[in-house]
Amino acid sequence: MDEEYDVIVLGTGLTECILSGIMSVNGKKVLHMDRNPYYGGESSSITPLEELYKRFGISDSPPESMGRGRDWNVDLIPKFLMANGQLVKMLLYTEVTRYLDFKVVEGSFVYKGGKIYKVPSTETEALASNLMGMFEKRRFRKFLVFVANFDENDPKTFEGVDPKLTTMGEVYKKFDLGQDVIDFTGHALALYRTDDYLEQPCLETINRIKLYSESLARYGKSPYLYPLYGLGELPQGFARLSAIYGGTYMLNKPVDEIVMEGGHVVGVKSEGEVARCKQLICDPSYIPDRVHKVGQVIRVICVLSHPIKNTNDANSCQIIIPQNQVNRKSDIYVCMISYAHNVAAQGKYIAIASTTVETSDPEAEIEPALELLEPIDQKFVAISDMYEPTDDGTESQVFASRSYDATTHFETTCNDIKDIYKRMTGSDFDFENMKRKQNDVFGEDEQ
Repeated sequence: MDEEYDVIVLGTGLTECILSGIMSVNGKKVLHMDRNPYYGGESSSITPLEELYKRFGISDSPPESMGRGRDWNVDLIPKFLMANGQLVKMLLYTEVTRYLDFKVVEGSFVYKGGKIYKVPSTETEALASNLMGMFEKRRFRKFLVFVANFDENDPKTFEGVDPKLTTMGEVYKKFDLGQDVIDFTGHALALYRTDDYLEQPCLETINRIKLYSESLARYGKSPYLYPLYGLGELPQGFARLSAIYGGTYMLNKPVDEIVMEGGHVVGVKSEGEVARCKQLICDPSYIPDRVHKVGQVIRVICVLSHPIKNTNDANSCQIIIPQNQVNRKSDIYVCMISYAHNVAAQGKYIAIASTTVETSDPEAEIEPALELLEPIDQKFVAISDMYEPTDDGTESQVFASRSYDATTHFETTCNDIKDIYKRMTGSDFDFENMKRKQNDVFGEDEQ
């Protein structure tokens, strides 16, 4: 322990494990510690089921109808991977994919007027969808063609739209799209949580819709992927990568103090010993005095014995409830997975509803989502504070990650990783930096 490291990482959440993997691949000497006896921090998957009951203070043990406790791996934070998104790119470049198996999520649905509909995302689906009338469909189809052909480097594709000046609201007007179509385009395709984007330049939204369509094009059923055995497999995969490149891991290791000298970090004290370092990465729970609260998220884990109604009995899906439909500022999301992903006992489903808290009664806010899931065998309610670092870490060399937000995918987490990487190294994040070196020093034979 009494050694000098380039980087010490505290907490084994996904953000921390990906960064320690990248730093190790780039030749840095890394020590990675976690006060918990398990990997994943906030983003772990809890097993067996008894452990989840304990964690949420439920004194009864799970009923026999829940099957074997060890057949369960329940995510604390529900998210899917965009098939063409940044996290999949990170997994491919680092070859962490060899430790994981993925399944395509079976469908994406959107809530309108108390009912759920499949999200149309191809021209064929748009024309068949009963979310819109006939004339609306034609206009929406024109809009989708415009987005598909749009290339920010080729003004010929702009059709009079200035990507940096025209707002998204103006683009919708140009195609004469109605409110319901705007709702599901912004929230179920571009995956915005609020309507603030309408006032902003349209380029970001167009790129988000492109990401959705390109992700969908890869596998067809939906743009989302999910790892077998739960999301807790992701941080472990990157931790393994770090270890192959000489990273040292210590779980169940209390952190007594972060040692500072002259305003910047020089080490971490644990059980009387100090490990020295030049830079420190950690999640907000390790440095409460260097982060501030920016809001709360409520997540309700529901165990079901049936698929969700009106989803064609899908064994996995996502449902988005746009804020306009339920008079809110932020959307409500439902992620559902099941025994098909080795995360629940045979015939059982796990649906996790989440949203950004807006009132003093968060459970009432999430009610519209829970109504879609009835009957619910057991629910576990978590209300979590969300934190951001108070400074960018350039002076102290202490780099804190942000808490996981209410989005249903990992794009915002990847942006945080790229942002921390840039602040630590001074250079822009480049996926090429993540490539495994051809001859791993601590080489693994090809599988």
